[in-house]
Amino acid sequence: MPIVANTFAGFRSEAIQFLADLAANNERTWFQPRRADYERLLKEPLEALCSALAVEFEVRGIPLRADPARSPFRIYRDVRFSKDKSPYKTNVGASFPWAGDGDGSVGGYFHLAPGEVFVGGGMWHPEPARLKAFRRLVDTDPARVHSVTEDPAFIDAFGHVSGDTLRRVPQGYAADHPDAALLKLKGVVFMRQLSDLDAAAPELPGRLADTIAVGLPLLRLLASLPA
Repeated sequence: MPIVANTFAGFRSEAIQFLADLAANNERTWFQPRRADYERLLKEPLEALCSALAVEFEVRGIPLRADPARSPFRIYRDVRFSKDKSPYKTNVGASFPWAGDGDGSVGGYFHLAPGEVFVGGGMWHPEPARLKAFRRLVDTDPARVHSVTEDPAFIDAFGHVSGDTLRRVPQGYAADHPDAALLKLKGVVFMRQLSDLDAAAPELPGRLADTIAVGLPLLRLLASLPA
């Protein structure tokens, strides 16, 4: 991929305000007349961010895919099976899947909402085979898992891994297993909070790439598991 100029100029304060206003007016009659504002303030900057991240990932040798056409999430909510029929999300985000990942569960993520800006990654909603493989690894080679989840640089950037959990240790493992917390995870996630000022900075793509690079050893481990 050729190196191209970074056209990302940061998310303006008006973009955060637009999302706050959308949360208070989550209906088509409010959004449709303001669609052009959404595209100017949020959709287009997010696409530019993804384009810039593709370059940053390449420069750093990070095997994640950032694509302005495919990485951003749609603003529209899927309300088919939800009691909440609000038509729009009140945040914007983008995912950056691991290159060549079989089930697409491993990768990075960026999220922007009023008072809630973060970058993260890990393994989200994996196929059962990959989750079982992770649990086997925790049980049979815990040192390999701890070497990445307890690395000082990882802890400093993200703290400990998290994710949705089971109420009990999965069947086949002792209830008092020393790594019960890891075994109960239904996904393996790391996250770093950012500020509205970070989101407004043209340097955000580099900041995101540098942060995700700290989590790269864990991403490599998760991507190596059979899906």
